Amino acid sequence: MLLGTMTGLVLAVAAFVGGHFLFAGTPLRKAVADMVGGEARFRLVFSLYSAVTLIWTVLAYRSAPFQPLWADLKLLRAIPVLVLPFACILLVAGLSTPNSTAVGGERAAELPDPVPGIMRVTRHPFLWGVALWALGHLAANGDLAGALLFGGLAVLALGGMPSIDAKAQRRMGAAWGPIAMGSSALPFAAILSGRAKFDFAGIGWARVAGGIALYVALLLAHPWIAGKPAFPY
Repeated sequence: MLLGTMTGLVLAVAAFVGGHFLFAGTPLRKAVADMVGGEARFRLVFSLYSAVTLIWTVLAYRSAPFQPLWADLKLLRAIPVLVLPFACILLVAGLSTPNSTAVGGERAAELPDPVPGIMRVTRHPFLWGVALWALGHLAANGDLAGALLFGGLAVLALGGMPSIDAKAQRRMGAAWGPIAMGSSALPFAAILSGRAKFDFAGIGWARVAGGIALYVALLLAHPWIAGKPAFPY
């Protein structure tokens, strides 16, 4: 696993990020699914693969040597602290709202409102939450290991959106039309263009509170997770 080296981190990030692009969004997915006995087994195998490569990535990052890329500035260190509340709200809302782009999300397209709540802001709320988290930490860390880890996760989150949309369109056919019209991949694009109306009632204060609670929990747990406080001023 080459822990303690930058090469090990590069390989780990490539395995985790590259595996998602390679197996989740190409014809290779069907070939592998046929080999392992169907889509359900493929999802199980791929989940195990993702868990193993994610653990490898975290271990490789924690043991990688420190190689600075840009100056350690207080302004940059404040970015994740300011961005994370929005990222956490997107994560919580994304996980708790019916989403037609999620795995097994076909039923969401059959609901009276196929784009409720946060889905009108963006149909990829969870991925945008991951992207904001990753980009905020990328700016704040300023070292090669951080650029590889957080840059890789940002590429996975942002680059995965077109692939997910394409798969959802193929899977749902005509049912994809109302979802595409009433939502957008880019946050607020559908609302600003007049194709959708902001639906705070569909988001609800409970999801906002849940996102803020997650943010506070991450701040408190940051010394244990990252080995340093979230406010290193």
